[in-house]
Amino acid sequence: MGRKSYVFKSEIESAERIWGGLSQAAMDSLRALMKRFGISVLLGHVQYIGDRWYITHSGLLQIAQRRRCSGIQTSLLTKFCDSATGRWVFRATVFKSPRSKGFVGYGDADPSNTSPLVRGAEMRVAETRATNRALRRAYGIGLCSVEELGFSGPSQSFTAPPHSDGHRSSNGSGNGQPRLRDQLCLLIRQHNLDPTLVKAYAADFCGTATLKEASRDLVESFISELGTAAKTDRESLLCKLNSYARPTEVKA
Repeated sequence: MGRKSYVFKSEIESAERIWGGLSQAAMDSLRALMKRFGISVLLGHVQYIGDRWYITHSGLLQIAQRRRCSGIQTSLLTKFCDSATGRWVFRATVFKSPRSKGFVGYGDADPSNTSPLVRGAEMRVAETRATNRALRRAYGIGLCSVEELGFSGPSQSFTAPPHSDGHRSSNGSGNGQPRLRDQLCLLIRQHNLDPTLVKAYAADFCGTATLKEASRDLVESFISELGTAAKTDRESLLCKLNSYARPTEVKA
């Protein structure tokens, strides 16, 4: 087996472990994406949500680097912004080469289309969205990026599949998603988070003494919030997690 074939096989196996129950069409689509853009499941370049593949900001930057992107320029469109309401709009331009005229993308963010966990960071979310759209246009990437997905409420869409009775299976894999515990562990590993602090934060988020006592819907909501925050504003997330650290007792 050649090195390239081995890498593809390893990536596909990883995708099946992470998301489970992938259809043949989904796996074929992933193979095509890896061959065309050189993206990696293990490096967090794509996400599988609601039976669709989404590229991530890190995946887009990887593509830009491989294609020798000359530069990215962003600017705040102040006349469309309102700091009082947390609304921000950015324009991003991607230059594929020093002589490129540039590919433009726009991104907006406000409390109505962002996660509550990144409240106060709408400006950075807007800049990331603009950059993602410019990168997708520059390199002909039809996949929507994860960061462009809007959130009108606290929970991301983890809906039951068609012809379902609306109930999720106990292990969480009935809709093509991995078990909740696996999802959470994956996020912790991907973003190098402290598992103890994450569990404390999760229990507080769900309003329960321990994470085990929380309902499935609340845990799903927390995982969605955690993943979004880790991708869009990791520094703020780390500050949030550190607030759950127990103070160390100093002995005299």
